[in-house]
Amino acid sequence: MTCVLKSVVTAIIVVLSFSAPVAAGPFEEAGVAYNRADYATALRLYRPLADQGNGNAQFSLGTMYAEGRGVAQDYVEAAKWYRLAADQGHAKAQSNLGIMYDNGRGVARDEVLAHMWFSLSVAQGNQEAARDRDILARRMTPAQIAQAQKLAREWKPN
Repeated sequence: MTCVLKSVVTAIIVVLSFSAPVAAGPFEEAGVAYNRADYATALRLYRPLADQGNGNAQFSLGTMYAEGRGVAQDYVEAAKWYRLAADQGHAKAQSNLGIMYDNGRGVARDEVLAHMWFSLSVAQGNQEAARDRDILARRMTPAQIAQAQKLAREWKPN
């Protein structure tokens, strides 16, 4: 190891040693539980946060219901939680809600609404949603696309 590299490593260690420890909150604890497949704990921690309007927790609950992790798979319930998060501007929830509308899972199949949700997600930089929107648009009429674009322009977060 060169002298310069040793100095850089030492400086990083010194800086990190003075950093205050970061206390994990309920959302972070829920994520840790989810990642270790302790879905009961994740659900117990996400639910009150989601009920209080935390968009990330709402998205996480939507994912748990969509995938049947720790709960019975329930697309209606997944769509409900995705919608709550999407209404706040959560890009991934918007994309997932678009997929649900495109496939008619948990909601009535509606290509216009699917396109709208994909477009809102794309506006936040979600390139996966851009791909999904473009694939969907190939099956839509120009009038349907125009309607979806109008809905996306008029949409306002809650």
